[in-house]
Amino acid sequence: MTGNGSDSAGQQYDATPFLPRRGGLAAHRRAAADCQGCPLFQDATQTVFGAGSASARVMLVGEQPGDQEDRQGEPFVGPAGGLLRKALQDAAIDIDQTYVTNAVKHFKFTLATRGKRRIHKAPSLRDMTACRPWLNAELRLVDPEVVVALGATAGKALLGPSFRVTKDRGTLIPFPEEAGQRGAAADGGSFVVATLHPSAILRSDDREAAYAGLVSDLRVAAGALTDKP
Repeated sequence: MTGNGSDSAGQQYDATPFLPRRGGLAAHRRAAADCQGCPLFQDATQTVFGAGSASARVMLVGEQPGDQEDRQGEPFVGPAGGLLRKALQDAAIDIDQTYVTNAVKHFKFTLATRGKRRIHKAPSLRDMTACRPWLNAELRLVDPEVVVALGATAGKALLGPSFRVTKDRGTLIPFPEEAGQRGAAADGGSFVVATLHPSAILRSDDREAAYAGLVSDLRVAAGALTDKP
């Protein structure tokens, strides 16, 4: 077995049939546990849905669950999550007013040639498109004022395939109307702020400078909240 990096022939890539017709985040989390909207569910341990305040002012969107998130069933519980929580504190963002999730809800990986170590594999556009109905539902239900895109995959999921994190990070980008069904926050003008994924900070040769950049980008998001009437 090589992990869930390969596609299943004839498999439909769309989570829409698995979404509940009504209900809040709890109902969607329960429904997501049974999602088979793409082949990634076959090898992943479980669906990893978003977590946090249902009335969060800030939503943070990452790429996909990692190994620890897949095992524990919660987003951002590994080393990258610890770094993200520290950065949020340093940026003066109330963690209790955040909601964290991923563009893709199942861990995509390949198995190491030797041993059982699971190696992260970036989700494809097809994976992101299949899982987008879950992210749309979270955006609609939480209705955040600012969405922080953590890394290139999250940025492309929110802003389209032309997004480049190196070019667009650290600025307030108006949330595209076509990017998802939004609620009251969108009516008042909501924004996306892009930055690096915390895991990229951990891999950086100059971790101190990379971390400072992450905090700086998060402060842009915090400033947008401060400016709200």
